[in-house]
Amino acid sequence: MKKINLCIVLLILFGCQQPTNEEAETNNYRIAYNVWTDQEGDNYEVFSMNSDGSEARNITNLSGVEWTYSANGSDVLYISDKDTCARCYFLYSTDAYGIEHSKIGGPQLKDSWMSTRKSGEEIIVNPRVQGDSAFYIINRSGELVKKVYTSLSYYSDPSFSPDGSEIVFRGSEKRFRPNIGYQDELYIVGVDGSNLRQLTYYPKGDTTADWYSYHAGPPFWEPNRNIITYHSKQQGGSYLFQINPDGTGLKKLTPDSILVGWHSWSPDGNMIAFDANSGGKDGKMNFDIFTMDYETGEITQVTTDTLFEQAPVFVEIHTPK
Repeated sequence: MKKINLCIVLLILFGCQQPTNEEAETNNYRIAYNVWTDQEGDNYEVFSMNSDGSEARNITNLSGVEWTYSANGSDVLYISDKDTCARCYFLYSTDAYGIEHSKIGGPQLKDSWMSTRKSGEEIIVNPRVQGDSAFYIINRSGELVKKVYTSLSYYSDPSFSPDGSEIVFRGSEKRFRPNIGYQDELYIVGVDGSNLRQLTYYPKGDTTADWYSYHAGPPFWEPNRNIITYHSKQQGGSYLFQINPDGTGLKKLTPDSILVGWHSWSPDGNMIAFDANSGGKDGKMNFDIFTMDYETGEITQVTTDTLFEQAPVFVEIHTPK
């Protein structure tokens, strides 16, 4: 990872500029994403840009670690270790331009994707609570609404079903440790902890994924088509797949020529945004943001710089008053 260059400094300095009315009116969505701005200083920021890659700006601009893993409407949810110990995360929210920030509160969190239901009023998170082993559903004030127990030794990255009655998540019967048979798969469970069932099954005989690689990456339950998408390292590459909630309809969505990482869907269900190693299979590590039209499969590289950019989420445009 290269040190901060002049481009990053300019983005940080001017990242808090308010959007013009023309900018807000000509884009339905912006994309928020994580940027590794300083490797030596362990500094990550949340940036946002128009869906075509224009008007990129830093919307957190803090020391330490800020990562977004979910958005609802014009609301960007992000975890941050500001005002606490290094990599001790709590939940915050902001808008697509980083103008207003608020702490949601609740428990300290693990590094995990999250999801919302009830128009964003409830959030399912993965808490770091000693002596407890459940996902927490919290409200916008950080108050506990419900605990969801999975009965698995490892669990992370929950995503609500369209009606909010179930979640799909990464899980394993083994803890996340090497040399003990750990392998993550996707599971579905009711929010009352009932009807746990395994959804994905990694191909037998495929040994190309290391123990720490995603056998089934963080899932997204897309409500418009009622399908679940995830990425998986298989046959030496990392690709995006879709599957139906009943386990049928497994389908590879991305070509062999691109190594796909974390992803999310646009609210209208037309576009998928994902990060990918734009260096290809030659060992380079320069992640950029891409979008894909679901119907046509057309892929567009949105960022083309030397920054390390990951975990894109779609955010609806909100014009500040």
